[in-house]
Amino acid sequence: MIQGIKRVTFSLMAVAAAGLPGAAQATGPQTFANRCSMCHQPSGAGLPGQFPRLNGRVAQIATSPEGRRYLAMVLLYGIYGPITVDDRKITGLMPGMGTMSDQDIADVLNHAVSLKKAAKPAAPFTAAEVAKVRAGGKQTAAQVAAERGRLAGKGLIPS
Repeated sequence: MIQGIKRVTFSLMAVAAAGLPGAAQATGPQTFANRCSMCHQPSGAGLPGQFPRLNGRVAQIATSPEGRRYLAMVLLYGIYGPITVDDRKITGLMPGMGTMSDQDIADVLNHAVSLKKAAKPAAPFTAAEVAKVRAGGKQTAAQVAAERGRLAGKGLIPS
């Protein structure tokens, strides 16, 4: 039994040392690939009418403080309900990923921004910025969608 435990421990240490996905030091691109690309595609192009395009959109939304807060909320708490992206209605649910660390969420957001830069560059997201949103209180996915609607009405989120 002890030898089996040693083998498993050694195997886990080898995976962590190799820097493979699932290791403690996941980067933004790795985390995006593992958690986001199945729906939003590796390029962030999304699937029209099913999963929204992120490339270009995230960078644009990230240029305002309210947009940055919203993006962190989407990753922390998810979003549910109808939205319009690229003039197409999408109704769905994105699960929250609040079990991720603040740094991992910041890294994913920075990667999403890098998929296609906006005309006005966005400052990098930080773990402290995500922690501040998290400390503001848990939201439901429907509340995040309502915030999206409010920001879209102000022209901060493109349709």
